[in-house]
Amino acid sequence: MRKMKIPIRITNTIAFTLLLILINCSCNQYNKGSSGTTFADNWKFVGVAVEEPGYTIWGTSPIVGNDGKVHLFVARWPCELKVDPGWRSHSEIAHYVGEKPEGPFSFSDVAIQGTDSNTWDKYGTSNPAIHRVGNKFILLYIANNNPKQPPHPSNQKIGMAIADSPYGPWKRVGEDGLILSTPTNEEYWNYEAGNGVNNPALLQHPEGGYFLYYKSEKAKMGLAIAENIEGPYVQFPSPVTTNDIAIEDGYAFVFNEKIALLTTDNHGIIEEGGGILWTSDNGIQFNNYEQGFKRINDYTQVDMSKVAVHYGPANRKYAKFERPQVLMLDGKPSYLYVPSGTNLYGGDCTISYILKFVK
Repeated sequence: MRKMKIPIRITNTIAFTLLLILINCSCNQYNKGSSGTTFADNWKFVGVAVEEPGYTIWGTSPIVGNDGKVHLFVARWPCELKVDPGWRSHSEIAHYVGEKPEGPFSFSDVAIQGTDSNTWDKYGTSNPAIHRVGNKFILLYIANNNPKQPPHPSNQKIGMAIADSPYGPWKRVGEDGLILSTPTNEEYWNYEAGNGVNNPALLQHPEGGYFLYYKSEKAKMGLAIAENIEGPYVQFPSPVTTNDIAIEDGYAFVFNEKIALLTTDNHGIIEEGGGILWTSDNGIQFNNYEQGFKRINDYTQVDMSKVAVHYGPANRKYAKFERPQVLMLDGKPSYLYVPSGTNLYGGDCTISYILKFVK
């Protein structure tokens, strides 16, 4: 990997200078291995990750705890509210625990909820991303202060809470947990973004510092960097992906000496309903990409006439994964946890699934 040192003082000027120096090409390059295989070909369907009666299950983020167990942080809300608009107003982040990566997983506690007071995160704490930094557990989430449209989704912001254990207690950083909102500089790419900033993906950069990726204007991915885990996070003035078709739900990790960003492919950059693995030498511009995962139908037998479609077109001829979250074991991607608007087994609510990396 090309060396890149994080400056001691991260400022808007330095961030802009880094951007100019390190971005050498704005053209995307679709990659397919010499053997004709991609990252997507390495996944094997395992089964259900989390199914909770009475709850819609969504983002499912894994971490190994001090106890050696696998802990999942899961966005959930009452099933009767449907996927949308339920996630905007009633999502909470619940904690599930299993003895091994393939489960089974049992409910433990609720980690983060909306404050139900006049704060930026009054409603809809969702899309968790759990990480370990040193001896601390870092929980990123999104939320809003009004789930009605408008102002939602432009009022989406990103927060952070920290604990000594996956069991908590979780303490919001700073005064109120807020670490990222849309920039105040009107020259930035996502100034007054119609969807705010959302869907955080955190990376401890190999050369130091913390890279926080997020989705914003026109469903491109942006980047903010910080010297310390709690921030402050300084946003780059341009997006790190140059996609013209919407992507979302990034997960950042190091893979084959590259910075990798695994996203959904909702509208067919490669295949509608699949996923994309974007790669970068420095983590600042992602021009190379390949298929990151496929439709559910490619990994397990699905009879679309018998499944329950809770989100997305009822007549869709395939089932798709959402919000990919990777479990890294020994520095390698090992398991993928993904929700879906489609319940393969016909249940009343959505559930999340597990895939195993078998390369």
